[in-house]
Amino acid sequence: MESKTLEDKAKPRGNYPHVKRVGDFIFVSGTSSRRADNSLVGVQVDEMGTTNLDIREQTVAVLDNIADILSRVGATLDDVVDVTTFLVNMNDFGGYNAVYGEYFDAEGPTRTTVAVHQLPHPHLLIEIKVIAYKPL
Repeated sequence: MESKTLEDKAKPRGNYPHVKRVGDFIFVSGTSSRRADNSLVGVQVDEMGTTNLDIREQTVAVLDNIADILSRVGATLDDVVDVTTFLVNMNDFGGYNAVYGEYFDAEGPTRTTVAVHQLPHPHLLIEIKVIAYKPL
């Protein structure tokens, strides 16, 4: 088994790695649009404190983060076999699903999407975890 916590990614908010390889399987922990400096993609707050959250921008950032994490262990999104997505609001499903379709086709990974009450930051709309299969 090989676990990796990546210094140039957002620090995990607990004792877990970004990615773990177990034989030919690769498990990527729940990933958000949070950057290494703790800022968030897809979040704009104006001078009045009004918040604009963009599910499409957050979804792109999450999937790009996952692709980068997979690349560190010699895999790509093409190796993903299962996706679990957590949405704070199912009204965001359409935007998420449209972006997801730019990364995966109908022959891609199996997928489960669930609504959750909240994620570890109030501005996060989405978190995704994946399992990939890449023979050594």
